[in-house]
Amino acid sequence: MKVFSKYISKYLLSFIGLILVLVAVNIAAFAFTFYNAISRNFGSASPQDMLREIAEASSADGITDEAETILTANSLWAMYLNTEGSCNWTVNLPEELPTEYTIQDIAMFSKGYLKDYPVFVWSDENGLLVIGYPKNSYMKITSNYYPIDMLRKILLFFPGIAVFDLAVLFLAYSHSKAKISKNTEPIISSIAALSEGKSINLNLNGELAEIAGSINKASNIINRQNAARANWISGVSHDIRTPLSMIMGYAERIVNDKDADSRIKEQAAIISRQSIKIKDLVQDLNLVSRLEYEMQPLQKEKIRLSKLLRSYAIDLINSGLPDFYSLEINISPDCENSMIECDAKLIARAINNLVQNSIHSNPDGCTIILALQITENSLLLTVADNGIGISAQKLEELKNKPHYMESTDDGLNLRHGLGLLLVRQIVEAHHGTIEIESKPQEGYKTNIYLPL
Repeated sequence: MKVFSKYISKYLLSFIGLILVLVAVNIAAFAFTFYNAISRNFGSASPQDMLREIAEASSADGITDEAETILTANSLWAMYLNTEGSCNWTVNLPEELPTEYTIQDIAMFSKGYLKDYPVFVWSDENGLLVIGYPKNSYMKITSNYYPIDMLRKILLFFPGIAVFDLAVLFLAYSHSKAKISKNTEPIISSIAALSEGKSINLNLNGELAEIAGSINKASNIINRQNAARANWISGVSHDIRTPLSMIMGYAERIVNDKDADSRIKEQAAIISRQSIKIKDLVQDLNLVSRLEYEMQPLQKEKIRLSKLLRSYAIDLINSGLPDFYSLEINISPDCENSMIECDAKLIARAINNLVQNSIHSNPDGCTIILALQITENSLLLTVADNGIGISAQKLEELKNKPHYMESTDDGLNLRHGLGLLLVRQIVEAHHGTIEIESKPQEGYKTNIYLPL
């Protein structure tokens, strides 16, 4: 979107502007440091300019009072050597320096130093003018002289200015990051919530208000579509019940009719059984839809899950569980009195769906195990069987691609699909998690973790 591009461009231009300002500040700071280091003790004039000025104001016979004042004011000393190497006059000459010099001495200090004093010389037809600076004031590098104080400051300047620049850039980065995060995190969170099917009402002013409006518009469209889909499923489920009830009623009458042909009774019994399966599937589909779109209010209450599990097992056995199916209940002692807040009917529905999946997937019989134990901060409810299990490919599909249309086969036999999807929805509605384990010919296990 153009709004987002402008938003990013604004911060990018601000960053470029900050870099240009830092460059200007660095140049100004370097110039100030360089000038201050030169002019701190020895004036603003360079040694060459100072030498020229003193040479013009002096001769072999002496030096003007004005030039002598300039030397004293700048902590400098001077002497004039005649052609024989003797001093004609001196100004502020250090006591440690001699007044007589040989040609070799003059040749040596003319290179830059006289007993560690930086010196600068000016020759004329009568002799040699020597101007000296304090010790450790200048350093000769190649053929140029540089103030030592300036060199020290410059050596400290570069790491100092680097630290300053990094600190400014870090503060600017932190400020920009905090501001961008403040503006974009609600948008990112809203998109994440929108991807989970949750309703969004994002209130965001400023530069990204247009994006917030688009997200809210998308949320409203999705909500309307979800509501329409859920209402359609609910309406179809309701409309199916009446003709389905009539089919089941007439089929039951045919089955119980003593005068009816046995072949017709058998076919009516098949119609009755398949009608019951259709009824169960419609109920599951309707409940899944309502849970998915959060249209099913949970009737939560504190219950003992161990009691619920035993009650379900008794009802299952009393309903006429065939002899080739056996039922085992394993409840650890520490779970007997454990209470959880849940919708008892939905939890029982989830357990029943898993048990019915085991029954329908193992027509030759199996052992069904209902287990309950405590793990960390959760109650672990396990529904397992020792039946034929499923392949690794099918297990992966169940974990990642539950889909209504993959839930029943052509014979309307409930497979691990819609039933599992409903279980998943019920568990998620209770803020729990679900795990599935299965291998061919090694049974099928579903672990449900419910928070205590």
